[in-house]
Amino acid sequence: MKNKKHRIPELLAPAGSLAAGLTAFDYGADAVYAGLPKFNARERTENFSLEEMSKLIAYAHKINKKVYLTFNTLIKESELEEVAENLYEVSCLQPDAVIVQDIGVLRIIREHFPNLKIHASTQMGIHNSAGVNFASKLGIKRVILERQVSMDELKQIVKNSIIETEIFIHGALCCSMSGNCLFSSWLGGWSGNRGKCKQPCRRRYYSDEGNGFFFSTKDLYSLDAIQELKQIGISSLKIEGRLRKPDYIKNVVSAYRMILDTHPNENSAVILRKARDILSRSLGRKWSSGFRDIDSCKDVIQHTLLGVSGQPYGKVVNIKQNGFYVELTQRLHIGDRIRVQPKSGDEGPTITITKLSQDEKQVTKAIRGSKCFVHCDKEIPKDGIVYKIGESGGDHTARIANLPTLSHNLDIDITVNSKGISAKVSSLPKLPFWKREINISEALNRSLTPETVIKEFQATNSKEYKTGKVNVSIHGNLFLPASELKKTRREFWNWLVTIISPEQLNQNSLQGLQKFKEKYHNTAYSRKFSAEKSVFLQVESSNPVENAITVNSLEDFDSTTDEIQLPNYCFEYDLNNTSRKIRAAVKKGHNKFRITSLYGFELLKNYRDIQITTSFPLPICNSSAAYEIKTICIKAGLKLNKIQAWVEMEKEEISGLLEKSPSPMEIYIYGRPQLLITRAFIPTDNIISDSKGNKFIVIKDKRNGLVHLYAEKVLNIPEFDGVSTFLDLSNAKLDEENTSTFNYDYSML
Repeated sequence: MKNKKHRIPELLAPAGSLAAGLTAFDYGADAVYAGLPKFNARERTENFSLEEMSKLIAYAHKINKKVYLTFNTLIKESELEEVAENLYEVSCLQPDAVIVQDIGVLRIIREHFPNLKIHASTQMGIHNSAGVNFASKLGIKRVILERQVSMDELKQIVKNSIIETEIFIHGALCCSMSGNCLFSSWLGGWSGNRGKCKQPCRRRYYSDEGNGFFFSTKDLYSLDAIQELKQIGISSLKIEGRLRKPDYIKNVVSAYRMILDTHPNENSAVILRKARDILSRSLGRKWSSGFRDIDSCKDVIQHTLLGVSGQPYGKVVNIKQNGFYVELTQRLHIGDRIRVQPKSGDEGPTITITKLSQDEKQVTKAIRGSKCFVHCDKEIPKDGIVYKIGESGGDHTARIANLPTLSHNLDIDITVNSKGISAKVSSLPKLPFWKREINISEALNRSLTPETVIKEFQATNSKEYKTGKVNVSIHGNLFLPASELKKTRREFWNWLVTIISPEQLNQNSLQGLQKFKEKYHNTAYSRKFSAEKSVFLQVESSNPVENAITVNSLEDFDSTTDEIQLPNYCFEYDLNNTSRKIRAAVKKGHNKFRITSLYGFELLKNYRDIQITTSFPLPICNSSAAYEIKTICIKAGLKLNKIQAWVEMEKEEISGLLEKSPSPMEIYIYGRPQLLITRAFIPTDNIISDSKGNKFIVIKDKRNGLVHLYAEKVLNIPEFDGVSTFLDLSNAKLDEENTSTFNYDYSML
């Protein structure tokens, strides 16, 4: 990518509400990212209505800022039509980009709503330059990199990438690699890949080696790394926190804006201290450097501490029907936001204090060391710890009410001659000509100029429509009184607003929606594919399933291997080594590979007669994604054998995908899929359990340092008639008795 260095990166802030978005812009954000109520990875926050999003985008564009709309969840087959309808509405909103996880959504946007620019979500799990460069071939303009990429790897990725890159610099961290965590989903269908995560990583776990919050990370902090990041060539620096309120946004954005704008000749140490002081008011968790280097990976989890955000303010000492008593260690005030945290680490209720009492008298504040009563109607955990998580961020109500929604810019061609004035909306060619017949005399002194006509026609009282480009052609040396020109302009706009319909304004997007629906309803495939059994085995294990295909990893394959599975993760430093191993395998006659991440397509692009199967954890949830995989293989000259359905899905959704898929499908029916994988140091490598008796297995891979979490129970679901099956015996034995059907009989929420 050209011109990546020596410019200040974009500062990108979260917006869980319109008030948060306005605050981000007020305090120095160049752009914000925000979501509509559905299909975004933070469905638990307030999110935006269409009108609110329209106001945010209109305001941002007025002040030369940007808005990226999040559409970053996995999509079920039954949701595809609703997704297309939502994308039509998004297309009409004109955001600066759409952040996408599901490659099926990516395909719908690219094929049917091409006016939308696409950014790859961190949930897509792209973690090396091969993945970034392959993403560019899919029509993606920017990649938000996996959060566990180190600083050294980041430098090489940016150097070797041909499109923009974005990274997270501050806020809450997931313990797991992005886009592949099944932890929350395994415990009740609440999928983190669909914005429903219940944060089981924040809970207390128990092992023979001791108890602790083994997966609860500190918050990411990067103030001291900004100057280095500015030199690398990152396009955008992203702050996490769409669940956060305006006061948090104000402090975090202000601090990072201060450091970003620091000139090399300024006293950076003094400015860094000032920025840290501002940042400390954001009431987050304890700071860490995230996964910046090996030492950071060892420090990102402090398992002895309850990993909750906020500052401790006291503890619950008694609970009543209409509230609870708190013994305070800090002053509490009306308008403060608190969380009452159970000691288990499970998520506690959040409360904005609107009523506070002491000695049965209503007060506005309660001082340190006192006991007060917080009025609320929520269920409060016994012996809960009270954390302050925010303050009143100011009242934006009046400001928000006065914000206009998006207006449509209309390009107009105007012709003036002695017989009158005619106009044509060139941006809407199907609209008829408008004409006002009027005798226009020849000018004696002051001639009518195009500039005068343009200025007058730009004066519209409409909130929905504004003039875009105006072309004026005047035939002759004419004079028109200002009053007549003004009257002409009013008549034109009065006529125009009565004949324009939303369908005309968004004609291309509407056609895109109609074409998608027509294609989707008229597409049907017969499932007459040969069914195969594939078994993924550990090194030197014999295949216990008769007539089954033997699958081994790229590290472990031998002459008995039928298919080679590429690594789930191949960090930048290992790309050349992985490519070398692929070449060696091909030279030995192996031509069947399983791709588990998008980077694999880039590494296999120069080989011919290669056969591909997609495999966990590459998520294929819908037929649009399946069609995208088929198209990728055709363009790369690869033969597509099978597509593995995403392991989280329920029976009905698997069936729906099978009916619509354009290619042979495979179902993961048996094994222990990883629930979580991380570079963090986990202070146990044994059997652990939670407070409800669920047991899990922690395994550390000595070859790459990654830590895997598996359920004690083995996933075991029925086969589908005539459909290929995948048995994962890499961490399971055939016919184990302690099994689970995962979401198969229920629902992936």
